[in-house]
Amino acid sequence: MHEPPSIDADITRARTLPAWFYRSPEVHAWAIEHVLARSWQFTPDIEHVRSPQQVRPFEFLPGSVPEPLLLTRDRDDRLHCVSNVCTHRGALVVTDGGRAPRLRCPYHGRCFSLDGRFERMPEFERTCDFPTAADDLRALPLESFGRFLLTAIDPVAPFEALFGPMAARCGHLAPARAILDPTRSRDYLVSANWMLYCENYLEGFHIPFVHASLEAVLDYGAYRTECFEWSSVQLGIAGGDEDLVPLPKGHPDEGARVAGYYWWVFPNLMFNLYPWGISVNIVQPLAVDRTRVRFLAYVADPSALEHGAGAGLDRVEREDEVIVESVQRGIASRIYTHGRYSPTREQGVHHFHRLLAARFTATAR
Repeated sequence: MHEPPSIDADITRARTLPAWFYRSPEVHAWAIEHVLARSWQFTPDIEHVRSPQQVRPFEFLPGSVPEPLLLTRDRDDRLHCVSNVCTHRGALVVTDGGRAPRLRCPYHGRCFSLDGRFERMPEFERTCDFPTAADDLRALPLESFGRFLLTAIDPVAPFEALFGPMAARCGHLAPARAILDPTRSRDYLVSANWMLYCENYLEGFHIPFVHASLEAVLDYGAYRTECFEWSSVQLGIAGGDEDLVPLPKGHPDEGARVAGYYWWVFPNLMFNLYPWGISVNIVQPLAVDRTRVRFLAYVADPSALEHGAGAGLDRVEREDEVIVESVQRGIASRIYTHGRYSPTREQGVHHFHRLLAARFTATAR
């Protein structure tokens, strides 16, 4: 393992992450264990557990952190997220979603309530000091932003620290009544390191060079980035008569012609808020040089779909893939080592790199 990279806090003096950071299998394994496994991630859509006694198994972050978890709604209409691994011998408790009055392990019949508490177990009458709290399914935190539910196994920071700035700024846009549009939702496979994909998202610097259709509807000169402790937002300002994101009176951006908010939450979640609703990008590392991006579109106002910065997102995504895959090939160079930041355009990338470097220094051995 290389020495931990150091990213100067002064962006005018800082150098970017070194190329080896994206190529190293050891760094990839470190990121899975110490960054992604300690993040907040989406649970299944709330529609899967709309009524009491519904259960839905899922993995924490498929392809990266396949921790078996379970989303449930108990008979008192309360939501829970618990481990889906039986506390007896480690079998999966639930393999298919549906309705159940309790959770029963199919291996030896151990039963749990829908909030994960141990209920009973056959043939354990002579077992000493049984049951204890260790026989319950572990409960995980469950938080929400609009209709989205998120959980964490061992979060690096509380939910409020990561999602609070977005909720305060754009909570009124959270799509509680928006509908998932399967025709506009899909998975993209990108032949590049997941960090390179995130970096590309975190700056609008490339828009004039990569996204002609997006540049045509945005005022590039007014495009700006704001960074918070664990997140950042890019404000896309409309360049013409495009539909605008609705802003209530007294909003911090009142008077601005906001065509879209682009929120990134450490390390791999993106929330794109448009006049028509919200699209979500979930970045799932599959290998050191391979990434799956889940793109989900939740539509609140279908009439605004084909206008402004929120139109033609599939084309924008494919353009991003091409350039990010080009960078992946470039960082394999024996000549390239690292670069510098644009202080006016790459604040989000610098912020991301600082967070990664700090985590690496704190945890790498």
